[in-house]
Amino acid sequence: MDVLQGKSALITGGASGIGWATTRLFAMEGAAVAIADIDREAAEKAAVAITDEGGRAIAIPCDVSSAENCKTAIEQTIRHLGGLDILFNNAGIIRRATVVEITEEEWDRAMEVNVKGVYLMCRYAIPWMTQEGGGVIINTGSGWGLVGGAKAASYCASKGAVVLLTKAMAIDHGGDNIRVNCICPGDTSTGMLIEEARQLDVRPDHLLEEALERPLGRVGTPEEIAHSVLYLASDASSYVTGTTLVVDGGGLAG
Repeated sequence: MDVLQGKSALITGGASGIGWATTRLFAMEGAAVAIADIDREAAEKAAVAITDEGGRAIAIPCDVSSAENCKTAIEQTIRHLGGLDILFNNAGIIRRATVVEITEEEWDRAMEVNVKGVYLMCRYAIPWMTQEGGGVIINTGSGWGLVGGAKAASYCASKGAVVLLTKAMAIDHGGDNIRVNCICPGDTSTGMLIEEARQLDVRPDHLLEEALERPLGRVGTPEEIAHSVLYLASDASSYVTGTTLVVDGGGLAG
């Protein structure tokens, strides 16, 4: 369909999980993609895979909690891809713990990656988008950014912040023709879900079984979440900004 033909996109956490699924989908839809990831080797392999499939991609090693890294990622995207039309702030981490259990260092790291990373990327991307007449920003929140969850205090707090940061930026920058939206996935079959099970000391398939209680009776796939990101990145959502798109198989429906 090539709905992103001629566009350039930067995806943080773009080498795995939802980020990788979105990177591939964007490339298939005609976008040139910058894959920013803290795992340099994974980002480079992802870029090669996109190139081998006939797309255009670059790899950018990036820790989104670092202002210098974020500034460099934006600059490299613009330099090598010719611009920046779409920013997908997807990088994130989770620590399954209560406020009593989590260490101060773990709390700070969750906030640095999940919230500060969005702020920093937007801080450097928005001036360019404003100068060029507009752009699109999509942030990854969570169902737990809308409702609370057990043993996930720092994650819930950080994702709740992302949801409201999204709305604030949509208000501030709508006049610059910059749309800012947020996706809130439910449980998705990624490495993060396996990591959650490890932290909770339960079987890897335990969280998959819990998802059977959702109306659709299963977890989501990274590809399904990626299609929701594509909608928000494309002209199909040209009048959508400041919204939170829940993609969770009905988990928050009732």
